[in-house]
Amino acid sequence: MPARKKPRRVRYVVITIVLLLVAGVGFGSYWSVSTVRASFPQTSGSLKLAGLSAPVDVKRDAYGIPQIYADTPQDLFRAQGYVQAQDRFYEMDVRRHLTSGRLSEMFGKGQVETDAFLRTLNWHGIAQMEYNTKLDATTKQHLRAYSDGVNAYLTDHSGAALSVEYAALKLSNNYKPELWTPVDSVAWLKAMAWDLRGNMQDEIDRALMTSRLSQAQIKQLYPAYPYDRNQPIVNAGSVDPATGDYAPPNSSGPQGLSSAVDSQLSGISQIIDQMPAMLGPSGSGIGSNSWVVSGTYTTTGKPLLANDPHLAPQLPSLWYQMGLHCRTVSSACPYDVAGYTFSGMPGVVIGHNQDIAWGMTNLGADVTDLYLEKVTASTYLRDGKQKPFATRPEVIKVAGGKDRVITVRETNNGPLISDRSDEIRNVGQTAPVTDAPGGVNAGYAVALKWTALTPSKTMDAVFELDRATDFAHFRTAAADFAVPSQNLIYADTKGNIGYQAPGQVPIRADGDDGTYPAPGWDSHYDWGKNIPFKSMPYEYNPPRGYIVTANQAVIDQSKYPFLLTQDWGYGTRSQRINDLIASKIKDGGLISVGDMQSMQGDDSSEIAKLLVPYLLKVDITNDKNSYVRNAQKLLAGWDYNQDADSAAAAYFNAVWRNVLKLAFGNKLPKELRPEGQCLRVPPVGQSGPVDNLDGKGVVTVQECGERDPAEAQPDGGDRWFEVMRNILPDSANAWWTMSTTAFFGIDTDKAHHSSRDQLLEQAMKDARYELTADMGKDINTWSWGRLHKLDLKNQTLGTDGPGVVKWLLNRGPWQLSGGEAAVDATGWNAAGGYDVVWVPSMRMIVDLKDFNNSRWINLTGASGHAYNSHYTDQTDKWADNELLPWYFSDDRVDSAAKAKMALTP
Repeated sequence: MPARKKPRRVRYVVITIVLLLVAGVGFGSYWSVSTVRASFPQTSGSLKLAGLSAPVDVKRDAYGIPQIYADTPQDLFRAQGYVQAQDRFYEMDVRRHLTSGRLSEMFGKGQVETDAFLRTLNWHGIAQMEYNTKLDATTKQHLRAYSDGVNAYLTDHSGAALSVEYAALKLSNNYKPELWTPVDSVAWLKAMAWDLRGNMQDEIDRALMTSRLSQAQIKQLYPAYPYDRNQPIVNAGSVDPATGDYAPPNSSGPQGLSSAVDSQLSGISQIIDQMPAMLGPSGSGIGSNSWVVSGTYTTTGKPLLANDPHLAPQLPSLWYQMGLHCRTVSSACPYDVAGYTFSGMPGVVIGHNQDIAWGMTNLGADVTDLYLEKVTASTYLRDGKQKPFATRPEVIKVAGGKDRVITVRETNNGPLISDRSDEIRNVGQTAPVTDAPGGVNAGYAVALKWTALTPSKTMDAVFELDRATDFAHFRTAAADFAVPSQNLIYADTKGNIGYQAPGQVPIRADGDDGTYPAPGWDSHYDWGKNIPFKSMPYEYNPPRGYIVTANQAVIDQSKYPFLLTQDWGYGTRSQRINDLIASKIKDGGLISVGDMQSMQGDDSSEIAKLLVPYLLKVDITNDKNSYVRNAQKLLAGWDYNQDADSAAAAYFNAVWRNVLKLAFGNKLPKELRPEGQCLRVPPVGQSGPVDNLDGKGVVTVQECGERDPAEAQPDGGDRWFEVMRNILPDSANAWWTMSTTAFFGIDTDKAHHSSRDQLLEQAMKDARYELTADMGKDINTWSWGRLHKLDLKNQTLGTDGPGVVKWLLNRGPWQLSGGEAAVDATGWNAAGGYDVVWVPSMRMIVDLKDFNNSRWINLTGASGHAYNSHYTDQTDKWADNELLPWYFSDDRVDSAAKAKMALTP
């Protein structure tokens, strides 16, 4: 990660390098060409790779995607490590420094606070414990072979030969990468678990809301899941109280398988917001799509499986496409698998082998809890007794600076994350308990309890999935998939489809539903055992003939004895996919690979279908030149599709954003009000764009500096769809009040209770003004894509370097279709603007009839080297919802290969 505040000397060095690169004359020209090309990998001919027992073939297609062929697993994974290091070592190196809390060693003092937080969580230490005590011998062999392959590449490459970024780092702080270790690979699973950790932010937000809102109002902002409208993954089922076995209804089962804290909690929220961008954004709209359709309803007669995980856009992409093939598949060499893996980790995470295919979406289980702790300098209260903290020192080495030493304090509930910031050191001055806090700071510390901080066998599960041959083996692998808890969908070449909910999900005490911080000094609130795997919901060949998982509820909580979470996604995307499938197979219709691809690109706006009819009924007043009415008319004939060239989509999304601001933004606590792009709209009550046009037809706008603390708004995800659905029929609902004094019952002369239609009218006026400022007063020139843009940024120097460095490493913008909580989930956050902040990070469709008919795409490309032809060569097609052929059989892979390389002993 880039240092947020590099030493001035480092900045000057980087700028000088870039000027040399850009100048293109004399030595600068020679240096730029040689430096950029020095890291491009050799992809044809032959190379020596120490440790191989026999030659290994690496075949790359026109997009540089490698397929590896070997005789033994050790040769296969050694070659995987070497090839991934060829394409992506800089990315791998940054990731391992991230997961071990050592970013400051690469990027300087600007990363010290991030490192301190990550050291407190101890991801690398937990990964080391997993490697030492949990993982089986076969997994360890594969991890060591992979590390040997990476290190073989490092032996022959250094500095600019590794990547152009190392040329800059060497000149700025003389940085040199260390050898790779197996634990470096395991630790990345912790970063992914953090990204998909569940409801921790909701827990903080609810606590902060109590400083300003009543419990009834908070419940309105966190509505119950609409089970009657958005069907869960599993319709029903039962858990045998005697055996604990879960039994899905009407399913052919597999055989042989058994109240609040003080607003200073905002400091924790700020720490989370400052976490590196590669860990992704959070919000109620982010998630993933996957679904599988039985051969009964497909044109091939065998299942079709689709998956597109939604994550923060990154350059290079989080995913790396790859095939791993034993030349002869046997018990000694059982791997014949292709799909998506992470750079820096052996095996394939999502994809298919010769027998089965699988996909993943985030289950969203509540696996984190915040605990308030009564502390002194050296102890914490536990059931009336003071207990000493478990402590450990952490030394943070800083490039170009002095070491920093921190002390991590832990309770039985986990590490004190409140120790990591002056802003939150006195967290929890008030809390929903009767006894006052005590200790040296007269307040509460905050500990984090999280399943990922307990060693597990998730790395074993990755290899078990890669070699699974049927649903029973698939479930065996799922039993070891501890964190992050994922929805796993399944299909096989025999025609079966299935679903399994895995993961470590804690059983909480009665009265604790995980929605608010709990009192850590009372053992009643301790977690019990995890939900037994045999009690976790699953399905196998359900009669409806398809399974959809898109972050909706797994099962109706009233029909299941264990609490998975109270904070599901609200099912907007999942129900749209369910409806698309049901519509397609109605009256005997069949689904093709092309149909699956079209569904992935569906950009219909569900909130527009709900809100537009109300907007069209609003009679716009004081609009003598019809500027707002003309914009309103865009919505009259709109089909609700959010295509990049749609003016109606642009206007509606601007209206939606302004509705959120007016109805909710300034009523939320200030700690929930993010700084960011201000809304360029006139204050409530002022006229619209007609009075803000100068003689040249150019909009004169307010200065957009730091955000006014009185202005804020929600992220706009599908939780807010549900909030809006519940209040729209009530035209006098209190949330429609634009005046905060009236909303909070403050009796002043200025207090004014506005109605729903008054607020909607103001939102339409404000949106007209905003888009006129951004795209001109002629609505015929508007388009959603001009607002809804994707910029791909290198996650280090491309995010915080000088402008020329960003220009060198970054790519974009792309104007995108899709939107918030659409199936084509190019998400944007209403609190910050319309720019794309999460994406379908890859897309795949697997044809279980003929794997060679499968298709896939990545967000960027195979290479992490700027100016390599495979840096972003898939992005244009990805943006247009196109897919690439995904060949699997030896002959098709060979015929499609554009580069062939032999790795020899």
